[in-house]
Order: sequence, then structure tokens, then C-alpha cells
Amino acid sequence: MRFLLVEDNADLAASVAARLGLEGHGVDHAGTLAEADEFLLSAAYDLILLDIMLPDGDGRDFLARHRRAERQTPVIVMTARSAVSDRVDALDSGADDYITKPFDFAELEAR
Repeated sequence: MRFLLVEDNADLAASVAARLGLEGHGVDHAGTLAEADEFLLSAAYDLILLDIMLPDGDGRDFLARHRRAERQTPVIVMTARSAVSDRVDALDSGADDYITKPFDFAELEAR
């Protein structure tokens, strides 16, 4: 599978990419929403792993744009925000799943 990882924490992104790479997956890493938009213009992805709090905006806005464009790529939101209202908001915005940081890689792989 090919993943787009939208995450501004370089250490976490490197860990996730390395772990998914060990499983045979390809991972493109975008540190900003602008970079994520550029990746989506040039490649197709099987899954997007999306942080919420990014340096150039809110991942939920990216998610809403993604869904308005009728893109069906599944999206798992990965964030430190753990309130029920945050989870509901992300799911209502079109997220397919939600995982809170810190997370265990076994849980991410299962999702």
C-alpha cells in the first residue's frame, strides 16, 4: 500500500514511515498541508494519515477539502487531541478513523 503521512513532528513521521516501510508499504511524508496538497496532485494513495495541528493550518480543513473534491481515499486522523468532541468533529468531517497520540504501532497497523 502507499500512504501519505501528513505530520509536522519529524521524529514521529520518521518512526511511522520506518515501521510502515518494514511492512512493505511506501510512505510519502508531508510536514505541512501545502506539501500534502502537492503530493495529492502527483500521486494516488491507499490511505492518508493526517495530523490535525499543523504549522500552516488545521488538518480538519484539509480533510473537508479532500471530501468536497469527492476523493475517496481513506483518512485516519492521528492527533494528541483526545476529547470526544474532537473525535466526533473529525469523523463528521469525513475521517474514516481516529487514533490519539501517543499510540502503539500495533494499534495503528490494526486500523
